[in-house]
Amino acid sequence: MTQVNPYALETLSNFLKGKVIIVTGGNSGIGKAIVETVARLGARVVIDYRSHPEATEALEQEIGELGGSSFGVQADVGKLDDLQRLVQAAVDRYGRLDVMVNNAGIETRTSILDTTPEDFDKVLNVNLRGVFFATQYAAKQMITQGGGGRIINISSVHEDWPMPNNTPYCVAKGGVRMLTRTAGVELAPQGVTIVNVGPGAVATPINDSTMNNPELLARLNAAIPMGRMAQPEEIARVVAFLCSDAASYITATSIFADGGIMQSSPGL
Repeated sequence: MTQVNPYALETLSNFLKGKVIIVTGGNSGIGKAIVETVARLGARVVIDYRSHPEATEALEQEIGELGGSSFGVQADVGKLDDLQRLVQAAVDRYGRLDVMVNNAGIETRTSILDTTPEDFDKVLNVNLRGVFFATQYAAKQMITQGGGGRIINISSVHEDWPMPNNTPYCVAKGGVRMLTRTAGVELAPQGVTIVNVGPGAVATPINDSTMNNPELLARLNAAIPMGRMAQPEEIARVVAFLCSDAASYITATSIFADGGIMQSSPGL
């Protein structure tokens, strides 16, 4: 785990304390790191999950032991009724919604030639359609309650950088790129800001096949100028900053946390 200046986190806690934050896909990987980070900084967190309720319960207990406030909601972001219920659950428990973090995502690792209609629909339904309507529902709640709000989409370097043999995923993330830019412009006058966070390679279970193969891991690390994958906490701290009022003038854009991989070059 990387070392962080405690003063920097203390400063963020001044901005985050009491904010109500939904994190989709919040009981594992990057989502879990986001939940832990913002809860430690004083936010009240709604942990969306689709499976593994025991992991959500353990996370709630961990946050409670730290003096934080959270609760889990089982909701499939690919189902619009579930998304509406998720937003309403946050309002019912905490009275408002300040930040929506659209983190949940899936991939099929299929190419243009071998992607089935079912593969395509599955990925686009969660990674783009779900993000679109979560943004809509969250923004409507933020506007209704007044005071504005913030929507953060966990996108990917692949919103802009091709990944052959993962075409539906790239298409979805490219759609999220333009969703953030367009909706960010539409909603700015009403005080709702939207930002994408684009991670590169992150040490989460989705990358176990690479991390457990020394040859593949060495090849990946060699392609990253910083020489290593990110830890989930490093992405979570970027999100925590964007959740805070310190990021009040950022909207309709993407922030990449990729160790420089998008800019790497063989130097030919």
